[in-house]
Amino acid sequence: MTPARISQTALYQEVAERLRQRIFSHELPPGTWIDEQALAIDYGISRTPLREALKVLAAEGLVTLKPRRGCYVTEISERDLDEIFPLMAMLEGRCAFEATEKSTKDDLARLDQLHAQLEKHSERGDKERFFETNQEFHRLVQELADNRWLMQVIQDLRKVLKLTRLHSLSLDGRLQQSLDEHRAIMGGFKTRDARRAEKAMHDHILSAREALARLHALDVAAEEGKSPAKAA
Repeated sequence: MTPARISQTALYQEVAERLRQRIFSHELPPGTWIDEQALAIDYGISRTPLREALKVLAAEGLVTLKPRRGCYVTEISERDLDEIFPLMAMLEGRCAFEATEKSTKDDLARLDQLHAQLEKHSERGDKERFFETNQEFHRLVQELADNRWLMQVIQDLRKVLKLTRLHSLSLDGRLQQSLDEHRAIMGGFKTRDARRAEKAMHDHILSAREALARLHALDVAAEEGKSPAKAA
């Protein structure tokens, strides 16, 4: 299938967005070499706007420019995740704190509505819908915090986290655990206890990292033909 031609308006930005979505969907998985010539032909553009687009993605951490080797989709290591998640926990925890202090009754009703959907998806064991609603919940908390600097940094980090192919909800028991953590977050909001909401959100993010680490360990053990118990 031949990709649609791109208009000249903000050309490099549109190219960057197309590549960004292909990276997020793992159509271009981590470690993939970016064939600039082939992409330029596919999109019907010169290599100049393509290279400008790649610079944008490099600044976001989605691709890595390697001298004399070209451009590659960034690979996220366990060390990267160990460094990113504590930052996310701190930042999203602060969002929960500020959102608790600033939110109105109507705002809380919107959060409660999303939480009710999480309860429903969890009861049905619908991990994909739970994941999508969870993302909406976090975005709303960031919106209610009304701190553009916090939101900007969080969004940049979340772009990088989309590079990982592991999904924490795939771990047995994680769906219920995540729901319980959301109940704790909502408890902070409903009691107007900003510190409680902050801690609950902080712990929720770190718990997701622990789940990803366990999934990674299981993957490594499976590849080696061993169980985690035998590997120990």
